[in-house]
Amino acid sequence: MNNDMSIFSLIAEASLVVQLVMLILLAASVMSWTFILAKRKELKQALQATEQFEQSFWESKDLAELYQRTQNKGVNMQAIEKVFTAGYREFSRMNSIADITPASKVENAERAMRIVLARESAKLDESLPFLATVGSTSPYVGLFGTVWGIMNSFRALSTTKQATLAQVAPGIAEALIATAIGLFAAIPAVIAYNRFNTDIEQLSNRYELFIEEFVVLLQRQAHS
Repeated sequence: MNNDMSIFSLIAEASLVVQLVMLILLAASVMSWTFILAKRKELKQALQATEQFEQSFWESKDLAELYQRTQNKGVNMQAIEKVFTAGYREFSRMNSIADITPASKVENAERAMRIVLARESAKLDESLPFLATVGSTSPYVGLFGTVWGIMNSFRALSTTKQATLAQVAPGIAEALIATAIGLFAAIPAVIAYNRFNTDIEQLSNRYELFIEEFVVLLQRQAHS
């Protein structure tokens, strides 16, 4: 083992197992950052769309016109817009059927909205399990690499007559890099997971509140 204690030299001098551990952790870190950036953009767009649609909803004097305008967005509709269109479509369909009580019209519309809400909530939760896995397992994977590297260092020392700090330090240092990389992968994943969970919960609460408000409005229309 040479005396170069630079990070890249220590990684290059590490055993194959430790290098594989480092590679796995780096790959997990890259993937988690990809998910983090994509999810951050997705949630930001969902929040902006929710605020804009709620403003349009309460300012609109004609729900049919708002429904048609929202429908024209097609695949570009955001979650709250899909919830609205599902509810309004079902309510309109029930209105066209004779002998349907006002309560049944509203119940069917609310059921349609909640089905869409459940589907959209599941989409928002995508990638969060991966972040949770990276955050919880990366430190242990890194620790495994560290233990393996230190074990190899002491095995190598057993073949020498006189062990010195200069001999054992590089091996321990290269092993500890695995733990450092594990923490590097885990910490952002844990922070992002907790933040995204909070953001998704807040969005879901806004969707729930919108459904309740829309149901009240539909009840008025059903009895008018």
